[in-house]
Amino acid sequence: MKASELRSKTVEELNQELVSLLKAKFGLKMQLSTQQSNKTSELGKLRRDIARVKTLIREKAAQ
Repeated sequence: MKASELRSKTVEELNQELVSLLKAKFGLKMQLSTQQSNKTSELGKLRRDIARVKTLIREKAAQ
């Protein structure tokens, strides 16, 4: 997910995106812990996407 795509969204849309990313992260962590998946790199990508969304939410709140 690119920051330029996220910048065009509103705060409400960013919050919805954040919730869906957190759910995806939880699901992936559960799959990794039960050894149903071996996509360990996906966890890092999700964490970066979550940080990107949180940063943009804070930027828009400061304006």
